[in-house]
Amino acid sequence: MESRQPLRSEVAYIMMRAFALTLVFACIAMSAPAPDFDQQQAERFAALALDCVHKEYPNKIAHAMNSDADLKPPRELTPAFYGCYDWHSSVHGHWLLVRLARLFPQAPFAAKARAAVAHDLTQANIAAEVKYLSAEGRNSFERPYGLAWLLRLAAELREWDDPQARQWAAALRPLESAVVARVSGWLPKLSHPIRTGEHNNTAFGLALMLDYARIADNREFAMLLESRTRDYYAKDRACPINYEPSGEDFLSPCLAEADTMRRVMAPAEFRTWFDAFLPKIELEPTRVIDVTDGKLYHLAGLNLSRAWMLKGIVSRLPASDARRNTLLELAHRLRQAGLESIKGEHYEGGHWLGTFAVYAD
Repeated sequence: MESRQPLRSEVAYIMMRAFALTLVFACIAMSAPAPDFDQQQAERFAALALDCVHKEYPNKIAHAMNSDADLKPPRELTPAFYGCYDWHSSVHGHWLLVRLARLFPQAPFAAKARAAVAHDLTQANIAAEVKYLSAEGRNSFERPYGLAWLLRLAAELREWDDPQARQWAAALRPLESAVVARVSGWLPKLSHPIRTGEHNNTAFGLALMLDYARIADNREFAMLLESRTRDYYAKDRACPINYEPSGEDFLSPCLAEADTMRRVMAPAEFRTWFDAFLPKIELEPTRVIDVTDGKLYHLAGLNLSRAWMLKGIVSRLPASDARRNTLLELAHRLRQAGLESIKGEHYEGGHWLGTFAVYAD
């Protein structure tokens, strides 16, 4: 029998897959805890998540109602993710518990983290979440921030070689599939990226979803995300980082874009693009004036997200690049400022900043 020569598209995919796996392994290595991130730190952030995942009120829901029948408490509307003040914070609060239980399986908090996740990630609860997401008038629900974190949670479960994690991953799969379908229908219609420093930021959502698609080996979804990332950002030059931040930002539009582009470009291509996009980065940590104001408290998260984005950018620069040490030193200062701003007694930040602290490590 004659051996079949691989089609050009198959060869291209094999090459793309090899490159993508390199990026995934780089992301996994980069996501290893910082040297000073120990069990004591993990205990602190686990406590923040455990305090909120089943705390129903106060609650801010972005809820499109179709009839009186939709007038229900959060625990009935979205029974898996109803705590932590809002849906997306509940989702990444669950990611935080999974992540910490995976990193510190013998820690005292690990059993409580597992119990909380097991309580919520059931087939019945996830079926209700899919029903809610799919209802009329909710096509923009939690798009893209909350949806991206849902896929990050799914990816974390897929990576964890643990019987209970596999059970949770299977339970979550219908919602995971619904989110992929929702994003796949939306991105081809999004003609321009959204460049805010808050939840609507397109680049940050794409970054989380790209990592998910590669971990899940979802070829079609990965190709869509890579294509749209290049469509949105490949021609960008001279990002006005000196205009940042806006007063309620928890993401940097410029750094988020660069951190996403390094996921789709080879190192040489990325360096050329980055030189033109951000030839100079001069940032200082932001300071929160009023920690009781939830919107103003966003600036604490900005320090943390800037830190992890800078580390991601440096991971794609060559070892000889003179900017590496300067950017890493800046990332360290930003991380420290962000960690110092997390006050568990203030729910305005405590319900979400633990996630940013752990993701930054």
